[in-house]
Amino acid sequence: MEQTKLSPQALEVVSGMQRNETDEHVIYTRIAGFAKGEDNRRVLRQIGADEQAHAKIWQQYTGRALKPRGLRCFWYTLLARVFGFTFAVKLMESGEENACGIYGDLAREVPEATQISEDESRHENELLAMLDEERLQYVGSMVLGLNDALVELTGTLAGLTFALQNTRLIALSGLITGISATLSMASSEYLSSSSEGRSDALKSCTYTGIAYCITVALLVLPYLLFPPQGYLWAMVTMLLTTVLIIACFNYYIAVAKGLSFRKRFGEMAAISLSVAAVSFVIGLLVKRFLGIDV
Repeated sequence: MEQTKLSPQALEVVSGMQRNETDEHVIYTRIAGFAKGEDNRRVLRQIGADEQAHAKIWQQYTGRALKPRGLRCFWYTLLARVFGFTFAVKLMESGEENACGIYGDLAREVPEATQISEDESRHENELLAMLDEERLQYVGSMVLGLNDALVELTGTLAGLTFALQNTRLIALSGLITGISATLSMASSEYLSSSSEGRSDALKSCTYTGIAYCITVALLVLPYLLFPPQGYLWAMVTMLLTTVLIIACFNYYIAVAKGLSFRKRFGEMAAISLSVAAVSFVIGLLVKRFLGIDV
């Protein structure tokens, strides 16, 4: 099949498709090498083989072989190792939703484009069926720990900011509160899961405790970094950190489980910041009317 049969516009599109398919063959193959579960590895290897077949079809039209882009392959492989293969491949495949219209237009010049489009749709369905990573099974536990820590600690730290007006005292109080709350939340999750007869109660409470503990550390950190009288800047940084944590976590869940990012982000941010604002006012009133000066 001769390259000259394609219009310049179609050739440019096909070249881009070929490069993406070449990259994704390498990425899927690499991820399959360390993914847990034989079913997961089998599907990943199959999708990788399909991507390679697609790249060879495009090569018939471009007339040249393309090498995979090392940086892109490394990036998605790294994401898969750190955040799980489901997040990485969902993020990568999300770009293919925009390709549906391209395939339709391209089919007029490249008949194989229709079949490739169907293969890509099948990939999406298979990926949805692969959502059996352990970390995704315990999203509920992570949300419980994260959300409770955000609401409780932002409120506590905001209230202490004007009550104590010293970053060291605020950090000390926040750490004591946070560590105690971490143990309390984890033990409560264990007892709740055990009462439901769940065999994974210990693992569930571990995910809850880890999410809570990490959140506590990130929220208290600004008060340790700023000088004693920089409590207002520390509080502003803490609130910005809260928004960033909510955004990152909800983006992860939205990609991995196909949920709405805006809705979940808006709800969590509104609750956490509202509690912080109320607690801030309470701290100010307590300091004023009780006449306590630290």
